[in-house]
Amino acid sequence: MSGDTKERILETALELFAQSGYLGTSMSDIAKQLGITKGALYKHYKSKQEILDCIVERMNQMDYERAEEYEMPETEPDGFAEAYLQTPIAQIHDYSMAQFDHWTKETFSANFRKMLTLEQYRDPKLAQLHHDYLAGGPLEYMAAIFRKLADSDETAMQLALEFYGPMYLLYSVYDGAEDKESIAPLLDTHINRFIAKVESVYRKDGNAT
Repeated sequence: MSGDTKERILETALELFAQSGYLGTSMSDIAKQLGITKGALYKHYKSKQEILDCIVERMNQMDYERAEEYEMPETEPDGFAEAYLQTPIAQIHDYSMAQFDHWTKETFSANFRKMLTLEQYRDPKLAQLHHDYLAGGPLEYMAAIFRKLADSDETAMQLALEFYGPMYLLYSVYDGAEDKESIAPLLDTHINRFIAKVESVYRKDGNAT
């Protein structure tokens, strides 16, 4: 039962963080939303920072499990790049679409994204998390992958921007869209066009498998 309570606290706290921001939510707010006393809340988590740390730990675990599910390599960027080239195109496509669903449709991770979006200009630590999970981190990671394909760091970064830029934009488009189901097909088309372009370069360079 204690484990269920700790889980409910995490989910409720993150929901409040997504609505009012991490800085704008107090332990009292979390306790009130849960219908428990602040003293009871402190029996499970000693501080709001500990709650955030557990949320981040959960996000890292979800990332690992998703990569494992889609058989995407979990290594350092250089090693990932070699494996990425050996990964079937359909698998890369499916994993990318799963990433989008993860950040938009899955309640826990969608609320995490919204919290970071709210707080990225107000708190340096949360700004760093936003960078690592949603902005510079994914972009730099994709650039590291494309360095195995490109003739320069600049070209690799341009490929990363071309691939990831629309996905990042579509997160915000999704949040404001009345017809949310219309957004994923836009990303699907983008990924297919990007893959076709990159595959044509592989073939031209004699690197296609």
